[in-house]
Amino acid sequence: MSQVKTRTNDARLIRYLSDLTASAHSIIYVPPRKSTFHIGIKFIFEGFARQIARSWKFHATSAALLLGGAIVAFFASAHDPIAAYALMMPGDTRLPGSSKEQLLEILRSGRDTGSGNKFFFASFLFSHNLKVSILAMGVGLLAAVPTTILMVYNGMILGSFVSIHHQAGITTELWAWILPHGITEIGAIILCGGVGLMFGKAVVSPGLVSRSESLRQAGVAAGKTCLGTAAMLIFAAVVESYLRQSQLSTSARLYFAAGTAIFWTLFITHGFLCERRARQSEIENSLIAENLDELAPVV
Repeated sequence: MSQVKTRTNDARLIRYLSDLTASAHSIIYVPPRKSTFHIGIKFIFEGFARQIARSWKFHATSAALLLGGAIVAFFASAHDPIAAYALMMPGDTRLPGSSKEQLLEILRSGRDTGSGNKFFFASFLFSHNLKVSILAMGVGLLAAVPTTILMVYNGMILGSFVSIHHQAGITTELWAWILPHGITEIGAIILCGGVGLMFGKAVVSPGLVSRSESLRQAGVAAGKTCLGTAAMLIFAAVVESYLRQSQLSTSARLYFAAGTAIFWTLFITHGFLCERRARQSEIENSLIAENLDELAPVV
């Protein structure tokens, strides 16, 4: 078609070759239409994981903020009960200086609750955790300062809670109580905190694009992350309500938590591998296109 356009004025031939090229392009490059179900499955098994991989620096920073707050609060609460009181949630009866028996009674409570109450509790947990996660994302628009404070504060609450139980000599049963749902729940909150930090960067340092375009890109990432974390929070709420308040042994709970940790590790690793393959494919296609452009005048 390129040669015909430069060597002849035959309009019919040019039009025919143009139509032929357009048809070939749609066959070669336009992906086939896929059902909504197929798109959803692909997002669950690949899209969400790749989105985490693309923004891993922000998520790692969010995790560091939460972990840092937890470590500081753990040692502060261990050395000063006033710090533990300051970080306690309103109405919490797990007070500094509580006996081991009192704390264990609270940890083991609710195991005989009916399935209806457990379902209501799971719904409450999901809605509450989703609000916290969306808040961590949304306040990132304020230069990520509130997001940073929120992540550190959530970490401090966790650290103080763990410190109170460790001082009473409760370790294994505490982690068996926290980890089965906590690995997924805390992971979801960390991911939302990472998106909040991404929003903050888009506002403060948009880079080579406009601030509105930078925010648009962050918004796309936020939407995908919010869908994935919502699924994570549903799972965490079900586990917290049904498994945590069950008669399972401590060892069974820890095995379940270990399985959850392995699953999410493999899931995120899968995302990094998929993202790497996609980038390598883009680089190869770009090199092929450049070579074709160089060969076009010769042909």
